[in-house]
Amino acid sequence: MPKIRHLYTSPGHNYVGHHGKEPGEYAIEEQESLELVAGKGIVGDRYFDWKEDYKGQITFFDQAFVEAVRDKISQPELPATTFRRNVIIEGVDLNALIGKTFSIGDAEFTGVEECRPCYWMDRATGEDSVEEFLQGRGGLRCRILTDAVLTTGECEVEGIC
Repeated sequence: MPKIRHLYTSPGHNYVGHHGKEPGEYAIEEQESLELVAGKGIVGDRYFDWKEDYKGQITFFDQAFVEAVRDKISQPELPATTFRRNVIIEGVDLNALIGKTFSIGDAEFTGVEECRPCYWMDRATGEDSVEEFLQGRGGLRCRILTDAVLTTGECEVEGIC
């Protein structure tokens, strides 16, 4: 059964808009739940109401790839916050959700595209090979279709159409 392992928000951008500059210093904070607002994003997150119809109102990342990166770079304690995604989930093929409408509990989403890793991923992990390693495995950007609250724990991913 799929399981949401972690939920995160950050009040500001550390990498977006920082090309050629040092990254920002906004912490990514673990949450017990996320308040989702249809068409706007996650209350309290840097992308909330950022752009009209923004494709990354919420981002998902696979726990299996958190583990794979830890193994690859021999950093078993690398925090999942390093990847700056909102939801760390296990047991779901995120790439299979691109272009699909799906639900987790009362929350409904449209999977828009892969959350492609960029050169900042190497900087965040301290290793030069992580961006390349995560190509095709960077997570999922979604639009939020319903107001809902998302919580950690076992969940069902339903209604894939």
